[in-house]
Amino acid sequence: MSVFVLPDLGEGLQEAELVAWHVGEGDHVVADQPLVSVETEKAVVEVPSPQDGKIARLCAEPGERVKVGGPLVEFKEGPRTDTGTIVGELSAPPPSAPSPTPQTPAVRAAPAVRALAQRLGVDLAKVAASGPGGAVTSADVERAARAQTESGPVELLAGVRRAMAINMARSHAEIVPATVSDEADIEAWPPGSDITIRLVRAVVAGCAASPGLNAWYDGRTMERRLLKQIDLGLAVDTEDGLFVPVLRNVAVRDAADLRRGIEAMKRDLRARSVPVAELRGQTITLSNFGMFAGRFAALVIVPPQVAILGAGRITKRPVISDGQLAVHRILPLSLTFDHRAVTGGEAARFLKAAIEELERRE
Repeated sequence: MSVFVLPDLGEGLQEAELVAWHVGEGDHVVADQPLVSVETEKAVVEVPSPQDGKIARLCAEPGERVKVGGPLVEFKEGPRTDTGTIVGELSAPPPSAPSPTPQTPAVRAAPAVRALAQRLGVDLAKVAASGPGGAVTSADVERAARAQTESGPVELLAGVRRAMAINMARSHAEIVPATVSDEADIEAWPPGSDITIRLVRAVVAGCAASPGLNAWYDGRTMERRLLKQIDLGLAVDTEDGLFVPVLRNVAVRDAADLRRGIEAMKRDLRARSVPVAELRGQTITLSNFGMFAGRFAALVIVPPQVAILGAGRITKRPVISDGQLAVHRILPLSLTFDHRAVTGGEAARFLKAAIEELERRE
Protein backbone atom coordinates (compact mmCIF):
# COMPACT_ATOMS: atom_id res chain seq x y z
CA MET A 1 0.00 0.00 0.00
CA SER A 2 1.03 3.63 -0.51
CA VAL A 3 -0.62 6.61 1.14
CA PHE A 4 -1.27 9.91 -0.59
CA VAL A 5 -1.40 12.81 1.87
CA LEU A 6 -2.97 16.27 1.63
CA PRO A 7 -0.41 18.34 -0.27
CA ASP A 8 0.86 21.79 0.62
CA LEU A 9 -1.85 24.14 -0.68
CA GLY A 10 0.33 27.24 -0.44
CA GLU A 11 -0.06 30.58 1.35
CA GLY A 12 0.80 29.01 4.69
CA LEU A 13 -2.47 27.05 4.94
CA GLN A 14 -2.27 24.28 7.52
CA GLU A 15 -5.52 22.38 6.93
CA ALA A 16 -8.58 22.07 4.70
CA GLU A 17 -12.10 20.72 4.98
CA LEU A 18 -12.99 17.78 2.75
CA VAL A 19 -15.98 18.78 0.60
CA ALA A 20 -16.59 15.82 -1.75
CA TRP A 21 -14.88 12.74 -3.12
CA HIS A 22 -14.80 12.31 -6.90
CA VAL A 23 -13.73 8.67 -6.64
CA GLY A 24 -14.70 5.66 -4.57
CA GLU A 25 -12.92 2.72 -3.01
CA GLY A 26 -12.05 0.13 -5.65
CA ASP A 27 -11.95 2.70 -8.49
CA HIS A 28 -9.05 2.77 -10.93
CA VAL A 29 -7.66 6.29 -11.41
CA VAL A 30 -5.00 7.89 -13.58
CA ALA A 31 -2.46 10.53 -12.69
CA ASP A 32 -3.89 14.08 -12.49
CA GLN A 33 -7.49 12.82 -12.32
CA PRO A 34 -9.42 14.84 -9.69
CA LEU A 35 -9.63 12.82 -6.50
CA VAL A 36 -11.30 15.15 -4.04
CA SER A 37 -12.46 18.73 -3.50
CA VAL A 38 -11.28 20.46 -0.33
CA GLU A 39 -12.18 23.86 1.06
CA THR A 40 -9.44 26.08 2.40
CA GLU A 41 -10.11 29.31 4.27
CA LYS A 42 -11.50 30.98 1.16
CA ALA A 43 -11.63 28.69 -1.85
CA VAL A 44 -12.61 25.20 -2.99
CA VAL A 45 -9.65 23.37 -4.53
CA GLU A 46 -9.58 20.11 -6.48
CA VAL A 47 -6.74 17.77 -5.48
CA PRO A 48 -5.56 15.55 -8.36
CA SER A 49 -4.24 12.01 -8.13
CA PRO A 50 -0.43 11.81 -8.04
CA GLN A 51 -0.37 8.45 -9.83
CA ASP A 52 -2.18 5.73 -11.72
CA GLY A 53 -3.61 3.04 -9.48
CA LYS A 54 -6.52 1.49 -7.65
CA ILE A 55 -8.08 3.16 -4.63
CA ALA A 56 -7.84 0.83 -1.63
CA ARG A 57 -9.27 3.17 1.00
CA LEU A 58 -10.52 6.74 1.41
CA CYS A 59 -9.04 8.08 4.64
CA ALA A 60 -11.44 10.93 5.42
CA GLU A 61 -15.13 11.72 5.19
CA PRO A 62 -16.84 14.82 3.72
CA GLY A 63 -16.99 17.54 6.35
CA GLU A 64 -13.84 16.30 8.08
CA ARG A 65 -10.86 18.67 8.45
CA VAL A 66 -7.53 17.27 7.24
CA LYS A 67 -4.13 18.66 8.18
CA VAL A 68 -1.54 19.26 5.48
CA GLY A 69 0.42 15.99 5.44
CA GLY A 70 -2.56 14.02 6.72
CA PRO A 71 -3.60 10.87 4.83
CA LEU A 72 -6.21 11.20 2.06
CA VAL A 73 -6.08 8.00 -0.01
CA GLU A 74 -4.49 4.56 0.21
CA PHE A 75 -3.44 3.12 -3.16
CA LYS A 76 -2.86 -0.55 -3.86
CA GLU A 77 0.68 -1.07 -5.06
CA GLY A 78 1.06 -0.43 -8.76
CA PRO A 79 2.66 1.90 -11.29
CA ARG A 80 3.30 5.32 -9.80
CA THR A 81 4.43 8.71 -10.99
CA ASP A 82 6.76 10.95 -8.99
CA THR A 83 4.82 12.70 -6.26
CA GLY A 84 7.43 15.45 -6.04
CA THR A 85 8.26 17.52 -3.01
CA ILE A 86 4.82 19.02 -2.40
CA VAL A 87 2.86 15.80 -2.28
CA GLY A 88 4.07 13.34 0.32
CA GLU A 89 3.84 9.61 0.68
CA LEU A 90 3.81 7.59 3.87
CA SER A 91 4.04 3.89 4.35
CA ALA A 92 0.86 2.39 5.73
CA PRO A 93 1.03 2.18 9.53
CA PRO A 94 0.95 -1.27 11.11
CA PRO A 95 -2.43 -2.27 12.49
CA SER A 96 -2.73 -1.36 16.14
CA ALA A 97 -4.47 -3.31 18.82
CA PRO A 98 -7.99 -2.05 19.39
CA SER A 99 -8.28 0.22 22.45
CA PRO A 100 -10.56 -0.97 25.14
CA THR A 101 -14.00 0.57 24.90
CA PRO A 102 -14.67 2.79 27.91
CA GLN A 103 -17.53 1.60 30.01
CA THR A 104 -20.35 4.13 30.34
CA PRO A 105 -22.89 3.91 33.15
CA ALA A 106 -26.18 2.35 32.02
CA VAL A 107 -29.07 4.79 31.70
CA ARG A 108 -32.07 3.85 33.82
CA ALA A 109 -35.28 4.29 31.84
CA ALA A 110 -38.48 2.30 31.32
CA PRO A 111 -39.08 0.75 27.86
CA ALA A 112 -41.80 3.32 27.13
CA VAL A 113 -39.39 6.16 27.96
CA ARG A 114 -36.73 4.65 25.71
CA ALA A 115 -39.25 4.40 22.87
CA LEU A 116 -40.25 8.03 23.39
CA ALA A 117 -36.61 9.15 23.31
CA GLN A 118 -36.01 7.26 20.08
CA ARG A 119 -39.11 8.79 18.51
CA LEU A 120 -38.08 12.34 19.51
CA GLY A 121 -34.42 11.91 18.60
CA VAL A 122 -33.17 12.40 22.17
CA ASP A 123 -29.94 10.81 23.43
CA LEU A 124 -30.86 9.36 26.84
CA ALA A 125 -27.23 9.56 27.99
CA LYS A 126 -27.43 13.36 27.76
CA VAL A 127 -30.75 13.77 29.59
CA ALA A 128 -30.81 15.08 33.15
CA ALA A 129 -32.73 12.43 35.11
CA SER A 130 -35.26 13.42 37.74
CA GLY A 131 -36.93 10.07 38.47
CA PRO A 132 -36.51 7.78 41.49
CA GLY A 133 -33.00 6.37 41.78
CA GLY A 134 -31.74 8.50 38.87
CA ALA A 135 -34.18 7.12 36.29
CA VAL A 136 -35.05 9.16 33.22
CA THR A 137 -38.74 9.96 32.99
CA SER A 138 -40.99 10.83 30.05
CA ALA A 139 -41.07 14.44 31.28
CA ASP A 140 -37.25 14.52 31.22
CA VAL A 141 -37.21 13.31 27.62
CA GLU A 142 -39.88 15.79 26.51
CA ARG A 143 -38.02 18.64 28.21
CA ALA A 144 -34.78 17.64 26.44
CA ALA A 145 -36.63 17.43 23.09
CA ARG A 146 -38.04 20.95 23.56
CA ALA A 147 -34.59 22.29 24.38
CA GLN A 148 -33.18 20.71 21.22
CA THR A 149 -35.95 22.25 19.11
CA GLU A 150 -35.61 25.70 20.65
CA SER A 151 -31.83 25.85 20.38
CA GLY A 152 -31.59 24.44 16.87
CA PRO A 153 -28.83 22.18 15.60
CA VAL A 154 -25.21 22.79 16.53
CA GLU A 155 -23.24 24.12 13.57
CA LEU A 156 -19.47 23.69 13.54
CA LEU A 157 -17.89 26.68 11.83
CA ALA A 158 -15.96 25.66 8.73
CA GLY A 159 -14.48 27.13 5.60
CA VAL A 160 -15.15 30.83 5.13
CA ARG A 161 -16.97 31.32 8.43
CA ARG A 162 -14.19 29.58 10.32
CA ALA A 163 -11.62 31.84 8.65
CA MET A 164 -13.73 34.88 9.54
CA ALA A 165 -13.90 33.82 13.19
CA ILE A 166 -10.13 33.35 13.34
CA ASN A 167 -9.42 36.69 11.66
CA MET A 168 -11.88 38.60 13.83
CA ALA A 169 -10.41 37.11 17.01
CA ARG A 170 -6.93 37.99 15.81
CA SER A 171 -8.01 41.55 15.06
CA HIS A 172 -9.63 41.92 18.49
CA ALA A 173 -6.46 40.67 20.17
CA GLU A 174 -4.00 42.80 18.20
CA ILE A 175 -5.57 45.98 16.83
CA VAL A 176 -6.16 49.23 18.74
CA PRO A 177 -9.06 50.55 16.64
CA ALA A 178 -10.38 54.09 16.35
CA THR A 179 -13.07 55.34 13.97
CA VAL A 180 -13.66 58.74 12.41
CA SER A 181 -16.90 59.41 10.51
CA ASP A 182 -18.18 62.07 8.12
CA GLU A 183 -20.49 62.51 5.13
CA ALA A 184 -20.08 63.27 1.44
CA ASP A 185 -22.67 65.27 -0.51
CA ILE A 186 -22.95 63.35 -3.78
CA GLU A 187 -25.81 65.27 -5.36
CA ALA A 188 -23.48 66.35 -8.19
CA TRP A 189 -23.02 62.79 -9.40
CA PRO A 190 -24.44 62.26 -12.89
CA PRO A 191 -27.19 59.62 -13.31
CA GLY A 192 -25.91 56.06 -13.51
CA SER A 193 -22.67 56.74 -11.63
CA ASP A 194 -20.86 53.56 -10.55
CA ILE A 195 -20.84 53.82 -6.74
CA THR A 196 -18.14 51.18 -6.24
CA ILE A 197 -15.78 52.79 -8.75
CA ARG A 198 -16.33 56.20 -7.15
CA LEU A 199 -15.48 54.69 -3.76
CA VAL A 200 -12.35 53.03 -5.15
CA ARG A 201 -11.21 56.40 -6.53
CA ALA A 202 -11.93 57.96 -3.13
CA VAL A 203 -9.65 55.40 -1.44
CA VAL A 204 -6.90 56.22 -3.95
CA ALA A 205 -7.30 59.96 -3.23
CA GLY A 206 -7.18 59.29 0.52
CA CYS A 207 -3.99 57.24 0.22
CA ALA A 208 -2.37 59.98 -1.88
CA ALA A 209 -3.16 62.55 0.81
CA SER A 210 -2.23 60.28 3.72
CA PRO A 211 0.08 57.44 2.61
CA GLY A 212 0.35 56.05 6.14
CA LEU A 213 -3.03 54.36 5.77
CA ASN A 214 -1.86 52.22 2.85
CA ALA A 215 0.51 50.29 5.06
CA TRP A 216 1.20 47.13 7.02
CA TYR A 217 2.10 47.12 10.70
CA ASP A 218 3.84 44.39 12.70
CA GLY A 219 2.95 44.80 16.36
CA ARG A 220 5.59 42.32 17.51
CA THR A 221 8.50 44.27 16.04
CA MET A 222 6.70 47.65 16.00
CA GLU A 223 7.61 48.08 12.34
CA ARG A 224 5.41 49.96 9.87
CA ARG A 225 5.82 49.42 6.13
CA LEU A 226 4.40 52.08 3.80
CA LEU A 227 3.30 50.49 0.53
CA LYS A 228 3.50 52.19 -2.86
CA GLN A 229 0.96 50.00 -4.65
CA ILE A 230 -2.66 50.09 -3.50
CA ASP A 231 -4.03 46.54 -3.48
CA LEU A 232 -7.61 47.11 -2.38
CA GLY A 233 -9.55 44.46 -0.50
CA LEU A 234 -13.26 44.54 -1.37
CA ALA A 235 -15.46 43.08 1.37
CA VAL A 236 -18.11 40.87 -0.29
CA ASP A 237 -20.93 39.31 1.74
CA THR A 238 -22.20 35.87 0.63
CA GLU A 239 -24.34 33.11 2.13
CA ASP A 240 -21.14 31.20 2.85
CA GLY A 241 -19.59 34.11 4.75
CA LEU A 242 -17.40 37.14 4.14
CA PHE A 243 -14.88 37.15 1.31
CA VAL A 244 -12.31 39.91 0.78
CA PRO A 245 -10.78 39.42 -2.68
CA VAL A 246 -8.08 41.84 -3.83
CA LEU A 247 -8.33 44.38 -6.64
CA ARG A 248 -4.69 44.94 -7.54
CA ASN A 249 -2.93 48.23 -8.22
CA VAL A 250 -6.14 50.28 -8.29
CA ALA A 251 -4.38 53.67 -8.52
CA VAL A 252 -3.28 53.13 -12.13
CA ARG A 253 -6.43 51.48 -13.55
CA ASP A 254 -9.23 53.31 -15.31
CA ALA A 255 -12.92 52.88 -14.50
CA ALA A 256 -13.56 50.35 -17.26
CA ASP A 257 -10.63 48.17 -16.19
CA LEU A 258 -11.69 48.34 -12.53
CA ARG A 259 -15.26 47.32 -13.42
CA ARG A 260 -13.98 44.35 -15.45
CA GLY A 261 -11.87 43.30 -12.48
CA ILE A 262 -14.83 43.56 -10.09
CA GLU A 263 -17.09 41.52 -12.39
CA ALA A 264 -14.40 38.84 -12.73
CA MET A 265 -14.19 38.73 -8.93
CA LYS A 266 -17.94 38.23 -8.65
CA ARG A 267 -17.90 35.36 -11.17
CA ASP A 268 -15.07 33.65 -9.31
CA LEU A 269 -16.84 34.07 -5.97
CA ARG A 270 -20.08 32.58 -7.32
CA ALA A 271 -18.13 29.61 -8.67
CA ARG A 272 -15.99 29.40 -5.50
CA SER A 273 -12.95 29.38 -7.74
CA VAL A 274 -11.04 32.41 -6.45
CA PRO A 275 -7.32 31.57 -6.39
CA VAL A 276 -6.00 31.66 -2.82
CA ALA A 277 -3.36 34.21 -3.90
CA GLU A 278 -6.16 36.63 -4.82
CA LEU A 279 -7.44 36.56 -1.25
CA ARG A 280 -4.13 37.66 0.26
CA GLY A 281 -2.07 40.83 0.30
CA GLN A 282 -4.69 43.56 0.82
CA THR A 283 -3.05 46.87 1.71
CA ILE A 284 -6.33 48.62 2.67
CA THR A 285 -9.97 47.48 2.57
CA LEU A 286 -13.28 48.96 1.36
CA SER A 287 -16.66 47.83 2.72
CA ASN A 288 -19.79 49.13 1.01
CA PHE A 289 -22.10 47.86 3.75
CA GLY A 290 -24.68 50.55 3.01
CA MET A 291 -25.97 48.58 0.06
CA PHE A 292 -27.78 46.52 2.72
CA ALA A 293 -28.36 48.89 5.65
CA GLY A 294 -26.63 51.12 8.15
CA ARG A 295 -25.13 54.60 8.10
CA PHE A 296 -21.97 54.48 10.21
CA ALA A 297 -19.96 51.57 11.57
CA ALA A 298 -16.92 50.72 13.67
CA LEU A 299 -15.38 48.29 11.20
CA VAL A 300 -12.87 45.51 11.84
CA ILE A 301 -9.31 45.70 10.49
CA VAL A 302 -7.51 42.46 9.62
CA PRO A 303 -3.76 42.70 10.38
CA PRO A 304 -1.29 43.58 9.04
CA GLN A 305 -3.51 46.25 7.43
CA VAL A 306 -4.03 49.49 9.34
CA ALA A 307 -7.24 50.89 7.83
CA ILE A 308 -10.66 50.09 6.37
CA LEU A 309 -13.11 52.55 4.79
CA GLY A 310 -16.83 51.85 5.09
CA ALA A 311 -19.63 53.40 3.02
CA GLY A 312 -23.07 53.55 4.57
CA ARG A 313 -26.54 53.78 3.07
CA ILE A 314 -27.12 56.76 0.78
CA THR A 315 -30.10 58.86 1.91
CA LYS A 316 -31.73 62.12 0.80
CA ARG A 317 -31.45 64.91 3.35
CA PRO A 318 -32.26 68.61 3.52
CA VAL A 319 -29.14 70.80 3.20
CA ILE A 320 -28.34 74.46 2.66
CA SER A 321 -26.82 74.79 -0.81
CA ASP A 322 -25.84 78.23 -2.18
CA GLY A 323 -27.94 79.79 0.53
CA GLN A 324 -31.03 77.82 -0.44
CA LEU A 325 -32.74 74.87 1.21
CA ALA A 326 -32.42 71.79 -0.98
CA VAL A 327 -32.62 67.99 -0.76
CA HIS A 328 -29.35 66.23 -1.61
CA ARG A 329 -28.07 62.67 -1.65
CA ILE A 330 -25.72 62.11 1.30
CA LEU A 331 -23.20 59.26 1.60
CA PRO A 332 -22.04 58.42 5.17
CA LEU A 333 -18.41 57.32 5.56
CA SER A 334 -16.63 55.53 8.42
CA LEU A 335 -12.85 55.19 8.51
CA THR A 336 -11.52 52.74 11.11
CA PHE A 337 -7.77 52.78 11.65
CA ASP A 338 -5.19 51.07 13.86
CA HIS A 339 -4.19 53.78 16.32
CA ARG A 340 -0.88 52.02 17.02
CA ALA A 341 0.35 52.94 13.53
CA VAL A 342 -1.93 55.77 12.36
CA THR A 343 -2.51 59.14 14.02
CA GLY A 344 -5.87 60.83 14.21
CA GLY A 345 -4.56 63.59 11.96
CA GLU A 346 -3.50 61.11 9.29
CA ALA A 347 -6.93 59.49 9.39
CA ALA A 348 -8.71 62.86 9.17
CA ARG A 349 -6.61 63.95 6.18
CA PHE A 350 -7.40 60.66 4.44
CA LEU A 351 -11.12 61.09 5.02
CA LYS A 352 -11.08 64.75 3.91
CA ALA A 353 -9.38 63.82 0.62
CA ALA A 354 -11.80 60.92 0.07
CA ILE A 355 -14.80 63.21 0.59
CA GLU A 356 -13.42 65.84 -1.80
CA GLU A 357 -13.00 63.15 -4.45
CA LEU A 358 -16.54 61.84 -3.89
CA GLU A 359 -18.05 65.32 -4.10
CA ARG A 360 -16.58 66.00 -7.54
CA ARG A 361 -19.07 65.77 -10.40
CA GLU A 362 -16.92 63.49 -12.54
